Amino acid sequence: MNKLDELINEHFAGLAVRKDLVADVKGNAVVPSYVLEYLLGQHCSTDDPDTIDAGVSRVREILASHFVQRNAAPLIKSKIEDKGRHKVIDKVTVELNDAGGFYEARFTNLDIKKVPLAKDYVRKHPKLLVGGVWSIVDVTYEVPDDPKSSPWGIDLLKPIQVSKFDFEAFQEARRQFSTDEWLGVLLQTIGFDPEMFSRRGTLLQLSRLIPFCERNYNMIELGPKGTGKSHIYSEFSPHGILLSGGEVTTPKLFVSNTGGGKIGLVGHWDCICFDEFAGKDKRVDKNLVDIMKNYMANKSFSRGIESIGAEASMVFMGNTKKSVTYMLKNSHFFDQLPDKYIDSAFLDRLHAYIPGWEVGPIQNELFTKGYGLIVDYLAEILSHLRTLDFSDQYQKFFEINPEITTRDRTGVQKTFAGLMKIIYPHQEASEEEMHEILHFAMESRKRVKDHILRIDATFEEKQFSIHQKDKAPQLVKCAEEVQYPSLFAYEEMQTDADPPQDSKGAPALPENDAKTGENATQHEEPKAAHFVVPENVKGYSYDKLFSEYLEGATRITIHDPYIRTFWQIRNCLELVQLVNSFTPMGEEVAVHLVTQSDPDLCQKQDENLRKLQESCEGSRVAFSYEYDSNPNFHARSISTDHGWKITLDRGLDIFQKCDLGSLSLAGLSQEDRLLKGCEINYVRT
Repeated sequence: MNKLDELINEHFAGLAVRKDLVADVKGNAVVPSYVLEYLLGQHCSTDDPDTIDAGVSRVREILASHFVQRNAAPLIKSKIEDKGRHKVIDKVTVELNDAGGFYEARFTNLDIKKVPLAKDYVRKHPKLLVGGVWSIVDVTYEVPDDPKSSPWGIDLLKPIQVSKFDFEAFQEARRQFSTDEWLGVLLQTIGFDPEMFSRRGTLLQLSRLIPFCERNYNMIELGPKGTGKSHIYSEFSPHGILLSGGEVTTPKLFVSNTGGGKIGLVGHWDCICFDEFAGKDKRVDKNLVDIMKNYMANKSFSRGIESIGAEASMVFMGNTKKSVTYMLKNSHFFDQLPDKYIDSAFLDRLHAYIPGWEVGPIQNELFTKGYGLIVDYLAEILSHLRTLDFSDQYQKFFEINPEITTRDRTGVQKTFAGLMKIIYPHQEASEEEMHEILHFAMESRKRVKDHILRIDATFEEKQFSIHQKDKAPQLVKCAEEVQYPSLFAYEEMQTDADPPQDSKGAPALPENDAKTGENATQHEEPKAAHFVVPENVKGYSYDKLFSEYLEGATRITIHDPYIRTFWQIRNCLELVQLVNSFTPMGEEVAVHLVTQSDPDLCQKQDENLRKLQESCEGSRVAFSYEYDSNPNFHARSISTDHGWKITLDRGLDIFQKCDLGSLSLAGLSQEDRLLKGCEINYVRT
């Protein structure tokens, strides 16, 4: 253990677990992390290797004996029938039998339903009624006298969650950690290695926890695929629910007027996350949008003539396929949402926009092997923090521009309060630390407002600034505003400090450093040509061979039947990388590959091409591919929509194989690879 692990075990004895154990014991069990950590916390909450090994073995035995795999349900049911009872771990959902006036349980994986359940369990654990709860259950079987009655019964049901905690003890334990150490604790608790994240990267990850500790918090995060956007909401806490697909009905979310007036999800969960929220093809009920607008603004919704209050936070997660610069130049950051949600009144209810494009893809090296808090313990702490108000703590040091709207102020304060609760629950933050949190909170709300202004000109622009006694107001800018000032919508918000940029967004050279006179290069139109690439030499690259013929195109089509192996797909990636490098900021080039499916490698081939396609989302290249089944497909070429065709007798496979490892110069530089002999024709079409 390192120093941080030792501190965690010292001050959170019995409430910490080694995070890599979760992946070790999970196997094929489709069970949330908080369920596994509950079991590991009971058997492996120690730093003794022998005890950990024994505990892991015990948890594996419990999962093997009691966790219900869906495909093994008939065998488990047979075991229960044979023994009369058996303990299972499964997700249990309960419904009221309206006609009989009693409750019935349904087991998700065991696939049994209409199991009678005592009312006491429902009163004690109301979330059984909405969405279900993972539980350890003693299931019984007895043939009833009445054939219409269920033979299944529940003798004992225990939700898998922390039953109690001492908040004052938690605050005291927090005081034993510096801010940097505590940020490490939080990152390790959600499974990440703190060494792999910058300070801003850490804040972006932790901002996903705000909806669990702040009532009625409305947040959106849009970004590329594979960045772990939905992981927190599906695996982290039993107080949150993830709705896949982004589609939900009004009765399910709020209330059913025809189903006895039962309150929906907002009445039972701390946090509701709409996954895959983006997508122009999503079907959206305009009535639902209107009800959501009212709820997000007023913390209530109407059921007939009655108004019902609720505390659930709303999180909207989705994928963006366009680059930040493309959206800045051509549209806005809400462009990927269904049209009915691109409503300024709805968007103005959002307290924060988290820039998902700043969050890197989830990779194995990001995960920690250290200790963290049992996630369910932290989830209970965060749920308790919803009852506290930290929103005005910055006021002893700072003010925010009084001219911003009430909704802007509320958004800033709620994000500030959430991060303060997560990082400084003991309420002992310095002036500098509060400034960091306040600046992040203002940026998160400003991103919402900036892009509403692009949609609806009736909204009035206000400066987001932090005011400090005896100091000039500090103007708050979003990261993308600082990085791409030439593309940002509002010229008056830029300052003389913003550097001039060239057409690709890079800082322009000072005038006295620019090439002049005889050294100046004039751009000339490329000419039709025939070129023979010599065998076994170095010094050539796709850049030297293709750039001048590809630049200026908006669509490039590659015909090459042999983009099949990893090596060949890597070549295709490097051509895409070249196109991305010379495409001006805010523009997009479509690159389409036509190839053939390899009968022996088709599954891996398609997996790698799909990864290449996904990796381009958010870049300046929109990559797509298709398979041509024509057996006579042999010719290889690159064609552009601005009149050039490059024929290649070897296709893209012009380099001899080399080491592509991270310490290989040839792996990084095409000009340091040996060539295969080939011929290239450049033809005007």
